[in-house]
Amino acid sequence: MAISAKLVKELREKTGAGMMDCKKALQETDGDLDQAVEFLREKGMSKAAKKADRIAAEGSTHIVTEGNTAVMIEVNAETDFVAKNDEFKNLLDVLANHILTHKPATVEEAFEQKINGDETVSEYITSAIAKIGEKLSLRRFEIFESDANSAIGAYIHMGGKIGVLAQLEGTTDEDVAKDVAMHVAAINPDYLSREEVDQEIVDTERERLKQQALEEGKPENIVEKMVEGRLGKFFEDICLLDQSFVKDPDQTVKKYVESKGASVKSFVRYEVGEGMEKREENFADEVMNQVKK
Repeated sequence: MAISAKLVKELREKTGAGMMDCKKALQETDGDLDQAVEFLREKGMSKAAKKADRIAAEGSTHIVTEGNTAVMIEVNAETDFVAKNDEFKNLLDVLANHILTHKPATVEEAFEQKINGDETVSEYITSAIAKIGEKLSLRRFEIFESDANSAIGAYIHMGGKIGVLAQLEGTTDEDVAKDVAMHVAAINPDYLSREEVDQEIVDTERERLKQQALEEGKPENIVEKMVEGRLGKFFEDICLLDQSFVKDPDQTVKKYVESKGASVKSFVRYEVGEGMEKREENFADEVMNQVKK
């Protein structure tokens, strides 16, 4: 049957699929709009399945806040090009706002939640894969909630390559919390405080520093004091509260926050693709691969 441009336009607005895909779907379903929607959904699932084994270690972090709640997510794509396009940015916003509203406990729980009528989050991402043309994945998220005596600082760096949430207690000043988030983005501490560091890690470092001091020929009666002093530098490298504050290196982060009548409750730092296998193709290879298709 003849498919009108009006019907193609309606299907395109309903699904976001390309014009030719919409026309083909309507032709395959004899102009039935609902069946065409299902046709496109199944086509998207097929495309997504073919991309399942591909590497997606690029992408972006994204933060949304509303009232006393903040959500940070990481969504991965195969290339940095896709991570910068408007469709991908819209995907980030939709997913983050969904998580902020529905507050799933895990990514797996989020996948099963309804996001657009009868569509689940998992199906929504699958549809986005069909439109965008790359493997996409919601990797992780974090939800922070503040109260009347706390503040959340949010910071996105390098266009989403790094995202940080930091929560302070004893103040409602979000600018102070954002200062801490910016510090975390720049310095990347592993722990909040010394108390969080596993004792086995501390003992291993203490023994390493002791052997180092003895090899330097230091007398045994002063080695212990030397080791404790050097252990302080070790904690400065990995613990947020012990670090020199990036905006004022003359004081530690702990001293800066205390000067504002507050303390750091927690922080989370995401760096896109950290710990994931990376694509080895360079830009020239990627272009040539597209030319050969």
